[in-house]
Amino acid sequence: MVKDRDYLNKVASHTIEYSKKLGATDVNVQVIHSISETVNLRNKNLDESNRSDSFAIGITTYIDKKKSTISSSNLSNDNIKTLIERCIETTKNTPEDEFNSLPEIELMAKDSKDLNLYDEKHVPNNKKIEILNEVEEAAYLQKNITNTETDFTENKSNFVLGNSNGFMKGYKTSNFNISCVAVAKKDNQMERDYDFTSKRHISDLANPSDIGKNAALNAVKKLDPKKIKSEKIGIIFDKKISKGILAVLSSAISAASIARGTSFLKDKIEKEIFSKTINIFDDPKIEKGLGSRNFDSEGVETQKLKLVENGILKSYLIDTYYGKKLKLKSNGRSGGSTNLFFENGVTPYNDLLKSNGKNLYITETIGHGSNLVTGDYSVGANGFMVENGEIVYPVSEITIAGNFNDIFKNITLADDLEFKYSTNAPTLLIDGMVVAGR
Repeated sequence: MVKDRDYLNKVASHTIEYSKKLGATDVNVQVIHSISETVNLRNKNLDESNRSDSFAIGITTYIDKKKSTISSSNLSNDNIKTLIERCIETTKNTPEDEFNSLPEIELMAKDSKDLNLYDEKHVPNNKKIEILNEVEEAAYLQKNITNTETDFTENKSNFVLGNSNGFMKGYKTSNFNISCVAVAKKDNQMERDYDFTSKRHISDLANPSDIGKNAALNAVKKLDPKKIKSEKIGIIFDKKISKGILAVLSSAISAASIARGTSFLKDKIEKEIFSKTINIFDDPKIEKGLGSRNFDSEGVETQKLKLVENGILKSYLIDTYYGKKLKLKSNGRSGGSTNLFFENGVTPYNDLLKSNGKNLYITETIGHGSNLVTGDYSVGANGFMVENGEIVYPVSEITIAGNFNDIFKNITLADDLEFKYSTNAPTLLIDGMVVAGR
């Protein structure tokens, strides 16, 4: 069991008190206890079983406009005392920055809604192994599967966040994850793919057999890939990877990127950056959401944001420090987005496949090819050629490229949005991207 709130509160309170005694004008502290258990199977045999039980403390001390941070995994009284002393000494020798401060008191979270983020149920290792055997058996039912790797991870944590302005809150979280990687072989070629399920509550996980079946089918479909010529073509992003578009947006509209002038979206507030059909939300209050939280890493209360409305950029993701630089109030996004998603599209999935007569359906991207300063985008990719709505053959060793200023305005969304990650997008089509092949 994870440590209870009383223990974590005691550690946090002691840290704040001792920091103030040594001369800190303000203090922020986070104390976390986490337990993680993982069982891994490889080719139907137990590969490893691990359990970690860890503590972490992060301390930020302020002396007027000076600030420094220190962290440790040792919560002994002597170590925490040493940490605070070192942090105070470092703070004294840090240059002043007029934007350093705790959040404004009126912005701090007050009443915390129960978001149902914790499942007290525990899955014993023998049950984890039983479930993974079911996953692997389903995978091996598919012809050409030669190797599998599966894992079941159970994470439990409890934390508190406190500061010298009297804020002290926290909550428990849990995560249950099942994943499967399947390898398909035909003649001298091999392909691999995966599937997974991740939920706050064990009862919400997908059927284990479906995880194995999907991973295997995905791998087999990739056998006998063809190379294609370079051309300009519509690109369909499978919803397994379409969320990457939103990840770029999230980075580009962070207050840090905007304040530094390192984002291609600087000066774009209240301007149309997507087509008028696109709406994008960040909602921290979704029950059981993988990114849900009542407050951010500074204790600022979180609320649902409509980041893009009818294609128009309406808000940045703002924390305290960079908010002050931009003369904006924090909107509770220290640490980034929460549950970020496109509003579901209206185009049926099958109709999206039929668009343009011919498209590339991308199921995997390789590398990180986003330049946030210019908006340029170029990544390796694998996928399938689609003609008249039908997948005709797999495609490999290609590069897709474009610029996000154009990509954003040429997105068509399917109607198959599901909340599988903390960042979620439906299958989407981007017209007019460049594909470099053979």
